[in-house]
Amino acid sequence: MTRPSRVSRARIVSQLKLAARKGDRAALTLATEEMKTWAYSPRYWEKYLELLSHPLARLVDLTVIKQGERIARQKGWPKPKRESPKRRAVGPPARPRAGRGRARRPGAPIQPSLFPEPAGP
Repeated sequence: MTRPSRVSRARIVSQLKLAARKGDRAALTLATEEMKTWAYSPRYWEKYLELLSHPLARLVDLTVIKQGERIARQKGWPKPKRESPKRRAVGPPARPRAGRGRARRPGAPIQPSLFPEPAGP
């Protein structure tokens, strides 16, 4: 009876590098399955989040597994807050547009019709 091999960060990263360098689908599948093992079991969450420090592992998580954000939220780890955009302090506030579609520019001449209107009945 063969003993199952243990999953390690180095092994996952080496498989991801092999898949990226040579386009090896088997290596990508193995790495993805091992990452899923870590991502879906609470026992390995912290190891999984350490693994996500590697860019290739983060890419696989974002595209295939999508667990990093969920795990962090479940653990109660705060997400770094994004700074709000600076507000413009100069000038009056922009007024909202009325209706849909494009607004006409004020002062733009109205193009005359190419078809003359009929002169009565």
